[in-house]
Amino acid sequence: TMHKLSETLSAGNEIVITTSGSTGTPKEITLASSALIFSARNSNKFVNAKPGDRWSLLLSPEHVAGLNVLVRSFELGTSPVTVNESSDFTAIVPTQLFRALNGEDQLLDHLRGCKAVLVGGAASDLKLLDAAKKAGIKCITTYGMTETCGGCVYDGKPLDGVEIRVAETIQIKGPMLAKVPTVDGYFVTQDLGKIVDGKLEITGRADDVIISGGKNISLSAVENLLGDGIAAIGIADDEWGTALHIAVANHLNETEIQKMLSEAFGIKARAIKSVNEIPRTAIGKIDRVALGKLLA
Repeated sequence: TMHKLSETLSAGNEIVITTSGSTGTPKEITLASSALIFSARNSNKFVNAKPGDRWSLLLSPEHVAGLNVLVRSFELGTSPVTVNESSDFTAIVPTQLFRALNGEDQLLDHLRGCKAVLVGGAASDLKLLDAAKKAGIKCITTYGMTETCGGCVYDGKPLDGVEIRVAETIQIKGPMLAKVPTVDGYFVTQDLGKIVDGKLEITGRADDVIISGGKNISLSAVENLLGDGIAAIGIADDEWGTALHIAVANHLNETEIQKMLSEAFGIKARAIKSVNEIPRTAIGKIDRVALGKLLA
């Protein structure tokens, strides 16, 4: 795989990644070698990686987060290692971090041994990050998507050469952009956010708002409020048009959830169901399609 990647990057060829996000609708994103290399060098620079340092590959290279590990390794003149070996750096999604802190001891030891652990792919719960810090894991939160060659905002700050602005949604500009439509050079995301004390904060998604009984409800805002182990979805309802349904795989009970929703948003869930695990995509995002089938 590294040999093929080396040939592709050296020849300046493009790489096409098929992504479906959380919607289940596949789309092809074309990434130029120059964009991938720019992204990799930016990341290596941020974590102070030196030639000879090693990244571990804990995500599928079919997705941009895993592909980035390969390109970063290529830039350092090394090959990525597995969870069975020690590494200097790695990249994971919040689900993996949660599992490391809840029984996967080999993964926990591996993460503890890294100089930096990039956590992206989905919004990270603050309690989860705090628990990771107490466990001795040096986490860096990342924000980005396939269209931006993965993470391009680290710990709320755009990397060198990356520009962000917040209009109706977050917009991103820089050499790491895929071949996508832009507005004044900016890629317009579907993510809602704000800049607080110079740092970007993600507050939700413009395309995850449901209308229930005439009231707008942001599913990601609900999930952010209730924390890790919660997933929300809108399901067609005769009375409400679309009703809020919630899957729970954490310690919260129905009474607590309804109280939190009422106090924060003045709403209540139509139904709350306990599940063993929240269905997620390969990179840790909530799988809305699978969730709908689970709760319907």
